[in-house]
Amino acid sequence: MLINAVFEGGGVKGISLVGAVKSAERAHVVFHRLAGTSSGAIVASLLAAGFTADEMNEIINQTPFTSFLKRSALFNTKFIGPPLRVLLKKGLYSGEALEQWIRNVLLEKQISTFSDLPPGKLQIVASDISNGKILILPDGVKEFGFSPDKFEIAKAVRMSTSIPYFFDPVRLRQTGIAAKDKSFAEQFVYIVDGALLSNFPLWLFDDEVSRATGLPIPTIGFQMVGKKEGRPHTIRGPFTMLQALFETMLSAHDERYIERDTSVRTIKIPTLGVGTTNFHMTKEVSKALFQSGFEAGNKFFGTWKS
Repeated sequence: MLINAVFEGGGVKGISLVGAVKSAERAHVVFHRLAGTSSGAIVASLLAAGFTADEMNEIINQTPFTSFLKRSALFNTKFIGPPLRVLLKKGLYSGEALEQWIRNVLLEKQISTFSDLPPGKLQIVASDISNGKILILPDGVKEFGFSPDKFEIAKAVRMSTSIPYFFDPVRLRQTGIAAKDKSFAEQFVYIVDGALLSNFPLWLFDDEVSRATGLPIPTIGFQMVGKKEGRPHTIRGPFTMLQALFETMLSAHDERYIERDTSVRTIKIPTLGVGTTNFHMTKEVSKALFQSGFEAGNKFFGTWKS
């Protein structure tokens, strides 16, 4: 069974996507093209690199998510440190640790740049806030003067996972013709989490057909749904307001597309009330999320006909 797969973003809840991938493997699914936003970009990248669901699950279980929350001692100063870091660096944490982690994991399969994958195998969604538009990687970096083939997958994943004000935005300096006649400041673009503009980009593979059969290749969406959806947020200050804004964007702005496009199939994975930025999640909760994805996938593939 050949499919294209799109993975929704959802922070640490992304382990549930891996459970659903496990069920897809049991159903003898073959992934043709892959796309994802934020944590969905991580899963899509690892799948494109050749990791199985069991391998991904083991990697995640061996990785404490708190190891991604890196900042200098100065910015850990109580009360003053975190707001000061946001003011100076535009994020609570750098995001560099997450980028290095995914880089090292991909290298286990000798994967580094997009040229190490079949053409068009992987697409990652990020948000270009300098120009106010969606950025589809790797092709989107051409307009900044970079070669898509030579662009590093780990950098693209970091862009897609840079939750605004939680992680620093990724800053790219344009080169060549893209930078011509621009001031030094104008040469830089800032990239953040793709969820800002499309957290569930099902539209990426619309109307694609198989070269072998001439028939449409179905797209399966892997979407995380949970108990927190639709519940009010308590706003206590600027950080809780930003979190409420971001979580609202995560759950809201692709829904109209999903509702109107009945030809797109979607696996709905319960996320058990786990928050997007719950980086202190226990192994027990992680295991429960994986199982939730596995059960949702089994239910879907048990009845779905391509």
